[in-house]
Amino acid sequence: MGFSTSNIQYLLAPPYAISIKVMLTQAYFADKLRLRGPFIVFNAILGLIGLAIMGFASHNGVRYFGIFLAAICANANVPAVLTYQANNIRGQWKRALCSATLVGFGGIGGIIGGTVFRAQDAPQYRPGIEACLIANGLIVVIVGALTLKFWRANKCAEAGGKMIEGQLGFRYTL
Repeated sequence: MGFSTSNIQYLLAPPYAISIKVMLTQAYFADKLRLRGPFIVFNAILGLIGLAIMGFASHNGVRYFGIFLAAICANANVPAVLTYQANNIRGQWKRALCSATLVGFGGIGGIIGGTVFRAQDAPQYRPGIEACLIANGLIVVIVGALTLKFWRANKCAEAGGKMIEGQLGFRYTL
C-alpha cells in the first residue's frame, strides 16, 4: 500500500485488536445460544467481503478496511471451528484425533499460503486472494451442509429415532 515499515507496524495492531473483541463477543453469544455454525459462516462471509475489498479495491483506505474484515474472519473462526468440532464429537480418542487433524490441516493451510502468495504477484497477489476466497466459500458450503445434517439428526433423535454418537440424550451443536 506504499507505507513505510514503521507505519505498517502501527497499522497492523488495530485489525487484530478489533478481531479479539469480535472473537470474545462471538464466543460469549455462541455459548449462550449453543450455536457455532452461524458464527462460522458469518465470519467466512466477512472474509469473503474483506478479501475481495483487499484484493480488488484501488483506494488504500478501503483496502485497509478490508484488512479489518479479513483479520476478524481469520482470528474469530479459529476458536469457533475448534469448538464446533469438539462439541460434535464424542469419545476422548475420537475427539483427540479430530482435533489433531483439524490443527494439522490449519498448518497445511499455512504451507499453501506460502505458495499462493508469490512475490511475482505483488502488489495485488491475485492467486493468493483467489485461493483464500475459495477457501472461505468452502467454509460456508461445508458448515452449511454439516449444520443441516446435524439439525436433521437432532430432529430424528428427538422423535425417538437413532441415538447420536451412541449416547442417549446427546445432541449436535448447530
